Amino acid sequence: MSVTTVRLQPDIELDLQSVINSTQRSRNWLINQAIREFIDRQGLEQKRWTETLQAIESVSQGKVVSGESVNAWLKSWGTDKETAPPEVGQ
Repeated sequence: MSVTTVRLQPDIELDLQSVINSTQRSRNWLINQAIREFIDRQGLEQKRWTETLQAIESVSQGKVVSGESVNAWLKSWGTDKETAPPEVGQ
């Protein structure tokens, strides 16, 4: 495990100390947890951006599902005649 020095802004230091006191967790644990959550969130944002670019590319290639077929499918939910999800080009 490596050691890293971080200079905290005074307001962040006060907030951190408040969380330490209320959670009874160590400074080390809280900082590691915050960094882990940030890294996870960044990964998720990157994944969403990649999926957005792929979706835009699909639309530009005409790979879309009509709103009418989606609405018909949704209206069938929970009925005895529930239909399969619509596919591209329907």
